[in-house]
This record gives sequence, C-alpha cells and structure tokens, in this order.
Amino acid sequence: MCGRFTLVIAPETMVRRFQVDMQNLEYRMRYNIAPGQQVLAIIAEKGKRRIGELRWGLIPSWAKDEKSAFQLINARAESLQEKPSFQKLLVRKRCMIPADSFFEWKMTEQGKQPMRIMRRDEQPFAFAGLFDTWLQPDGQKVHTCTIITTSPNELVAPIHQRMPVILREEDESLWLDREFQDLERLQSLLVPYEAEWMRAYPVTKAVGNVKNDDSECIREVMLG
Repeated sequence: MCGRFTLVIAPETMVRRFQVDMQNLEYRMRYNIAPGQQVLAIIAEKGKRRIGELRWGLIPSWAKDEKSAFQLINARAESLQEKPSFQKLLVRKRCMIPADSFFEWKMTEQGKQPMRIMRRDEQPFAFAGLFDTWLQPDGQKVHTCTIITTSPNELVAPIHQRMPVILREEDESLWLDREFQDLERLQSLLVPYEAEWMRAYPVTKAVGNVKNDDSECIREVMLG
C-alpha cells in the first residue's frame, strides 16, 4: 500500500516539471502527507493541465456515506477492471498526484523501521491516481482520490509487498488524456517503477505520527 508520502520541492520546480499554473494555489512543502488530508492532484481537460486539491481517501459517487473513504486510500492495479466502480474511473477520471518520495515500514528485529523511498536523482514524480466526486446529503460536493498500487520492484520488495504506481514521465500525458479510453493500454502503464532509478534509506520514527510534518521526517538515521 501507500500510506504516507512527501512533496518538498520548490513551487517553480512544480511548475516546470508538471506544466501547471500554481498562481492561485496556496503551496507549502509537505514532509508527512497522510490519508484523509488534502493532496495536490493534476487532471487534464482538452489537453490543458489543471492542479488543485483532492482529499486522499476515495468516496465513490454512489456511496451512501463517508465510511468508505479511509478504506479506499489505495486501489490495486491488478483488479481495477474487475470492479465496476474502479473501471468507470479508469475510463474517465484519472489523475496524477505529485510527490518526491513515499514511506513504507520495514519489519526488522528491532520492530518496524520507516524507510523513505525516492528517485536516486531526488527529482519529483507522479503517482497514478483515480478521483471521484461525492455529493453530501446537504448537496455539498466532496472531491476525493485514491493512489493506485502494484507489486513491488526489487528495491521495495524487502520492505513491503506493494508499492504505489509511479508513472514514467513519457506516459503522464497519456494517463491524463480523458479522451483516451483503451483500458488495456492504460493498464500497461500500471507497473513497478524501475528499481535501479530509486533508492531507500531509514528515517526517524517521528514520521509515524501524522502531527509531525517537518524536515525531521526525512532525516536519515543510522541503524544498529
């Protein structure tokens, strides 16, 4: 699964890397993003990218209440087409969630050790996501999203049995193109990111508390 991630890049890097306009967006660096919080997400309409906030924890449009939200922080790539609710979103409601690392907890003899997993070059990337809009009983719209996960690559496998889908940069525009609806081709994008392009290192256990959201969360620690 993917239950925590970071986005600590400069706003000008966001604009350049993801080709988005952030002038009307309040942006701050986030060191410990958790389910239930607002996250930045990118969609495209008629070829133009838009960035805004979605709540992490998908509430399907047909849901009767919000109880499903925390159960749908992730969606398994392998079963998207088997579930009608996800298949519909895969066709028309795809998004990208910018990040520059994610956390997973590795089981060790000393207990669970949080690990920060990122690109070797420390550049930002995008998770493949799905989004939906749910109407509250009072008519207010709630916009939510989920991060798609897949099997782990060779780097992540010793740490966790799942990893988020990180889109290759050359596939991002296709993923965002709402007119493109070839499910098999879209499914082919939902694969583990190349292990040789990534690195992982142990961080302080402070990241386990969602109240902690500062650079301490990404500080490398020595084990043993």
